[in-house]
Amino acid sequence: MNKIAVFGKPGSGKSTLCKNLASATGITLHALDSIVYQKNGDLVDRETFNEEHEKLLSSDSWIIDGFGPLGSFNKRLEAADTLVYIDLPYITSYWLVTKRLVKGLLVKPEGWPDGSSVLKGTVQSYKMLRLSPTFWNHDFRQKLERISEQKSVYVIRSITELNRFTGKYTEKGRAS
Repeated sequence: MNKIAVFGKPGSGKSTLCKNLASATGITLHALDSIVYQKNGDLVDRETFNEEHEKLLSSDSWIIDGFGPLGSFNKRLEAADTLVYIDLPYITSYWLVTKRLVKGLLVKPEGWPDGSSVLKGTVQSYKMLRLSPTFWNHDFRQKLERISEQKSVYVIRSITELNRFTGKYTEKGRAS
């Protein structure tokens, strides 16, 4: 486990899981949002993103949290030796996004880019959740099954499974 891609719908606990994995393994964590977005919440230009993303993928080890542009996501799936797909029920993801908004009014959310608006990010998360079934679907799960023959693939489908997976690497961090 040297190159770990963690992905799933918004509000699924990716950032917390990645922080705990990085702490437990000593592998550097790269929150994709920090290279996708500028501090004001606007997208960086694609060329800059692609250069940064390629640098990450070519390093010896990494944990990358997030989705990003589809082409980069597919490259990460190929480059990673370990894939962690957090596939929580939609109602749970909506709840966690809402909870992150409320808590984010007081404290910057885990993995959130410095200076970006929690409200703007939450609206974007709700939009992405609404569109998610067009990507996070049966066809994608079949693709993961095919990939799993060459890589370690973990699919997490509940908060309990998320906590159990996190607990393998650290006693910290529980989603709720």
